[in-house]
Amino acid sequence: MAGIGFELKKLFKRTGVLASMWAFGYATVITTGPMLLGIVLLLGLMTICVLGGISTFDRELLVCMITYVLLASVTITSFFSMVVTRFTADMLFEEQNDRVLPSFWGSSLLMLAAGGALWGVFLVFSGATLVQGVLLFLLFQELVLVWNAMSYLTAIKDYRNMFCSFFAAIGVALVLGYVLVMAGGPPVESLLLAVSAGYGVKAVWDAVLLYRHFPRSDAPAFAFLEWMDKFSALAWIGFFTNMGLFSHLVIMWFSEVGVRVKGLFFGAPYHDIPALLAFLTILITTVNFVVSVEVNFYPKYRNYNSLYSDKGTGHDILQAEKEMLAVLKSELFYTALKQLLFSALAISLGGYLLDLLPLGFNEMMKGYFRTLCVAYGLYAIGNMLMLILLYFIDYRGALRATAAFAAGSVGFSVISLFFPSVYYGFGFLLASLIFLVQLLMRLNYYIKRLPYYILCVQPLVEETSHGPGKRAAGWLERHFGEE
Repeated sequence: MAGIGFELKKLFKRTGVLASMWAFGYATVITTGPMLLGIVLLLGLMTICVLGGISTFDRELLVCMITYVLLASVTITSFFSMVVTRFTADMLFEEQNDRVLPSFWGSSLLMLAAGGALWGVFLVFSGATLVQGVLLFLLFQELVLVWNAMSYLTAIKDYRNMFCSFFAAIGVALVLGYVLVMAGGPPVESLLLAVSAGYGVKAVWDAVLLYRHFPRSDAPAFAFLEWMDKFSALAWIGFFTNMGLFSHLVIMWFSEVGVRVKGLFFGAPYHDIPALLAFLTILITTVNFVVSVEVNFYPKYRNYNSLYSDKGTGHDILQAEKEMLAVLKSELFYTALKQLLFSALAISLGGYLLDLLPLGFNEMMKGYFRTLCVAYGLYAIGNMLMLILLYFIDYRGALRATAAFAAGSVGFSVISLFFPSVYYGFGFLLASLIFLVQLLMRLNYYIKRLPYYILCVQPLVEETSHGPGKRAAGWLERHFGEE
């Protein structure tokens, strides 16, 4: 990710307001990816529903279906995303670029097969019609490809095309959806088709970018599974982070504000819509981490680590450590301060701005929005600290924190169901607070003992993997590698 920051920093240094706006747009799209695309599309589709006079039932069913497929796709990919990112980074560092593209299709095939099977079983019993089920299955497959492609696209630095594919997907989906609805087509099916077309454009565009930048080869497509053995903690960190971030939404579907729309499709519109909008308030931390924290911290970090292998003196190492930690603390402090100020601004002005949207916000929804702005702000700061731990290869500390975050988000959200509905959202807020405090304590403990963890804890020689990932990779290559 540091490479992304350096490239975007060049854009921010250009003079002019327009250049800065483009740079911020690049940073936002690249760092938030398909989740931002999903939220923007949901808000756009709800606006089309209002303009087209679509019934409340069809509107709620559509939101439920798209929310389900978004969460299902991000859950299946979250277990692989950090591992394939590490695999890609290692291959580029070793100048084995020919192994990148096969691994993309290998990892995609696994997720499409496993996730598609589970999603297909759900659709059979979900209560969706045949046409709706086909469109939802297609959309799930497209989303898996898009989510997975983002793990690879950050390496190619073709930000203009990535930016264009984002807006092309939004444009195709919203324009086609508006035309189909105004032409009198069945609303749910029409808008599902439009969203599928939008994500289809992005999936194809992303695949073309990958083929343009990485060579085709006969390298093993499933070799990345060996990294699942070496870095299994990364797989669980990604999965637990996703569970902590979104499980409270699912739990609220079965609360007092939840509704059963149709079959197995549940929703909580009074809670879900404020949650999606509150999620957008963490963009400032996500973007600032890439364009400021990493860019200013990474050179110090690289210099400090290089001194251990380049025969640096004890004085040089201590001085480099002091400079690195000073930059780190400064950047973390100001990024956290920006997030807290932005959250406070969103809470203060949110009520007025939300009334301008055609989404029918009431006082309860505004209360959820304020609560979740605080919760997501705390999560964003904690997630930034977790990424710094990954920089220092403290996978154990990051794993413990994310596991506690996932357990807290589920547990506290369930407990909140026994309280009046005005307190919904406080379970996620408490989990985010614990997540932040735990990571702050861990990072403080770790950096005070940094030389010990670098010299005494890390393995001195490369460890050879002979775990289930390597065995699975061998089996898959024998049966599917040549096809």
